Amino acid sequence: MARTYIVTGSGSGIGAATAELLRERGNTVVGVDLRGAEVEADLSTAEGRRTAVDKAVELAGGKVDAVIACAGISAPAPITVAVNFFGVTEFLEMLAPTLAKSDAPRAAVVSSMASLQPNSPELVDAMLAGDEARALEIGAALAEQGPRVGYLNYPSSKRALSRWVRRASVTDTWAGAGIPLNAVAPGTVLSAMTKELLSTLEGREMVDSSVPMPLNGHSDPIVIARLLAWLTSEENTHTTGQTIYTDGGADATLRGDDIWGA
Repeated sequence: MARTYIVTGSGSGIGAATAELLRERGNTVVGVDLRGAEVEADLSTAEGRRTAVDKAVELAGGKVDAVIACAGISAPAPITVAVNFFGVTEFLEMLAPTLAKSDAPRAAVVSSMASLQPNSPELVDAMLAGDEARALEIGAALAEQGPRVGYLNYPSSKRALSRWVRRASVTDTWAGAGIPLNAVAPGTVLSAMTKELLSTLEGREMVDSSVPMPLNGHSDPIVIARLLAWLTSEENTHTTGQTIYTDGGADATLRGDDIWGA
């Protein structure tokens, strides 16, 4: 049965692959991105998020079965926090009432294997407290110390996003409304975001040392798209609150077999 999806970040990478896959399967997709999408909006601002939600729901005819939030950036700057965390969580929270009207509502977001990397606990706490102004302030302070420290904006945003999914998934807004809410955490994906870094031997060695992928190496965006499609299909009735590491074994390699230890 055809479903209606809203997909953010649909202009490139995982978002584009996901939108294309869903359309190939006969679904209706309303894409959201800065450019090249049915809805062009800036998810780094509160106004942009509201505009995106209103236009997307309008284009969907007021009925939305699933939302997949793929939009994200990895700049060593606070805008990464604005897009990757608040541009996802606030966007989904505004769409939740519309989603709840569906017979089989679903939601999924794209986190990252970077959610397991070193981060700024202070920044993560500010995001989880919903304090965007404070989070951007902390992110800016990190960026002022140079790109290496500024990069903490990225893993911090993904750590906070995965934690938000776990917290929110069991609340009345999501589980109470019958909406499974999950995250997918890719390893290294072959996309515009990683193309330059992977173009040199030095870059590939650096990436592979921090994100080792013994199963089939770097993945194409379609690999992530297929899992996102299942998580937001009618078949998924009980998987919720999870961050599923679609990372070629990076998580298992780096963390080992006892992630349940004290």
